[in-house]
Amino acid sequence: MNGLESEGLTRRNFLKIGGAGIAGLTGVAGLHRISAGEAAAAPPHQEHQQEHDEHAQMTVGQVDHQRNGFHPLDLLYDFDYGTVTEENGRTVREWNIVAVDQEVEIAPGVYFPAWVYGSPTSAASRKQGRVVGQVPGPTLRCVEGELLRIHFANASLHPHTLHFHGIHSARMDGAPGIGRGMIGPGESFTYEFDAEPFGLHLYHCHVFPLARHIAKGLYGTFIVDPQGGWPPVDHEYVMVMNGIDVDFDDENDFYAVNTIPFHYQLHPIPIKVGETVRIFLVNLLEFDPINSFHLHANFFHYYPTGTSLEPSEYTDTIMQAQAQRGILEFAYKYPGLFMFHAHKTEFAELGWTGNFEVTVAEGAGDGDAE
Repeated sequence: MNGLESEGLTRRNFLKIGGAGIAGLTGVAGLHRISAGEAAAAPPHQEHQQEHDEHAQMTVGQVDHQRNGFHPLDLLYDFDYGTVTEENGRTVREWNIVAVDQEVEIAPGVYFPAWVYGSPTSAASRKQGRVVGQVPGPTLRCVEGELLRIHFANASLHPHTLHFHGIHSARMDGAPGIGRGMIGPGESFTYEFDAEPFGLHLYHCHVFPLARHIAKGLYGTFIVDPQGGWPPVDHEYVMVMNGIDVDFDDENDFYAVNTIPFHYQLHPIPIKVGETVRIFLVNLLEFDPINSFHLHANFFHYYPTGTSLEPSEYTDTIMQAQAQRGILEFAYKYPGLFMFHAHKTEFAELGWTGNFEVTVAEGAGDGDAE
């Protein structure tokens, strides 16, 4: 047992109070300490409950999003469409993607040495006036049938690749030892393939050890719109379910959607009663086999992988293994504050939770607000 544990502070709750600093340990609201003697005397079920009570705290303070270079709000709806040209009567869509080593503050005072992707056409880079990396990487969006060119430059100190989920030749697969294979530091390569099939896909580095390259932040969402587009909705959001292993012990210390734990709980996503919402949900959680999404006080239509315009089910909870993804569509009938979160208790208590703040449109009735 290390010194922290002997004082009743587990590794995880110590990390959660990192934003308060050592001097602020006593100021963390709701964090109670359990002495070694009390823990030893507690029955097994009470000890388990005590552990969860310790975990069930939100972070204290604020993450410096300006320093990070990206903001969780932008990650919800920043669709990077790249640049579009015409060649021989065909639409060609291109992106410039760079891999960089970048420190990210994932909770107040807790910094993670990430490996990240960036794009000059992302909202984060446009706001900063320079190419900045982000976790998850830019959401690349295109239309089925377009010719895609992704110019990849590796500015990291480590070899990386871009591996896209979709249909393409082996030479463009971004797997080590196949085609161009690994892209070394300072090297570049252009991936070129057709956008197919339509649906919700993803991309990530495929260099081994694969778990570490993904866990460090090298992944993003890849959306191929059907020709003619999706049915219209009022809001479209991207949510990437992920985790952060800050001490590299192959166990996640924080869980989130779009990297920053508790952000959408502290800063609810605003929508109006009756407005239709589409969520592009992708699971890129490493080290845990299953993730989930639960929507409070509502049901949603679910489209696994987004490759069909017909939903597979009408539910309030779905599970996804790593790299699984799906599209959720719903609208709220009543105003109020409604949670969404992982239906794995520990994930929710360590950051994977948020709220929709549903209000009544101006001129409408108040409904059944709570």
